[in-house]
Amino acid sequence: MKARVKWVENALFLGESGSGHVVAMDGPPESGGKNLAARPMETLLIGMGGCTAFDVVHILRKGRHEVRDCEVQLEAERADTDPKVFTKIHIHFVVKGHGLTDKAVARAVELSAEKYCSASIMLGKTAAITHDYEIAEG
Repeated sequence: MKARVKWVENALFLGESGSGHVVAMDGPPESGGKNLAARPMETLLIGMGGCTAFDVVHILRKGRHEVRDCEVQLEAERADTDPKVFTKIHIHFVVKGHGLTDKAVARAVELSAEKYCSASIMLGKTAAITHDYEIAEG
């Protein structure tokens, strides 16, 4: 896997993935940024959310569960001093589908957290990560 990050101006950077997709990152005005895009650490948190959401949907669909929607809401706390790593992350899944069971969703979340989500497992080295979920019929 490869990526490239290019400085544009002030605190604005463009990251390009090896697959050719571009992500903008910027800082707040107090750091010379213009607040035009997410901060790099926000991007990291979003990436973790995408990784675990992908796993949960994939696991449920592979088990032939009818998933219609999956939203992951993340809240993180960071250390007060440098390096300001994530120290706590809470992940709340809202999974929507027809006939989904607590057992199936709980198992999918557990498998993602403990076996498949590389981002969660990596960030878990510095942060206490908690999970919960809700199931919506539909």
